[in-house]
Amino acid sequence: MIKVHGALARITRNFGWLYTSHSFSFGGYFDPGNTEFGPLRVFNDDRVQPLKGFDFHKHEEMEIVTVVLRGELQHEDTLGNKTVTRAGEVQRMTAGTGIEHSETNPSASEEVELLQLWFTPDEEGLTPSYEQAAYDLDSRKNEWVPVVTGRPGESAAGDGMKPARIHQDLTLYLAELEPGQALTFSQKPGRRMYVFVIEGSATVDGAYKLSRRDAARITEQERLDLHTETGARLMLIDLP
Repeated sequence: MIKVHGALARITRNFGWLYTSHSFSFGGYFDPGNTEFGPLRVFNDDRVQPLKGFDFHKHEEMEIVTVVLRGELQHEDTLGNKTVTRAGEVQRMTAGTGIEHSETNPSASEEVELLQLWFTPDEEGLTPSYEQAAYDLDSRKNEWVPVVTGRPGESAAGDGMKPARIHQDLTLYLAELEPGQALTFSQKPGRRMYVFVIEGSATVDGAYKLSRRDAARITEQERLDLHTETGARLMLIDLP
């Protein structure tokens, strides 16, 4: 079953320094029928203005993944990490028993654009940790590139880059699909797929047209076919 969630159906809020769209219940937005998709609990599409950001705040019992699409994001936490994540990089933070962190845009002139996803972990009481990983879609066009995974055998083979590790039985893939190209994805029975169009447009199974920032939640389906006429940058998450 494929259920399309259009970009305009998201809850969008403008705080001046932050422009954000929520795909699931988050903050002041609560919809009891839209709180999660498997372990995927939050999917926020954020733009943060120069020299602005989120001050130190606490998280617990959550796996937090941030994919920077444009600009830079500075991360600092109570474990002593202080890093900058750029386009082509992803960060994973295990909140576990508790961690405080801040996320700010260090640029004085350019906004940062990012996707932040929260997943429930496969167990509670984990030791907090932080990790960054790089990926290169330009050198691996028209294929699924794993950038975050909880599966020991999953790797970004061939380019020397390793996906970030997450405490959940899922894999987050990105793909740069050229005009006229297609991709398929297969998974075991009983699992879920979440597809998000970062840029461009794509057709799912020949019937569902997804444009920029549209998403599809897929259940009870072991194979998915995606095709683009104009080109697309895609995210696919294989979920339990």
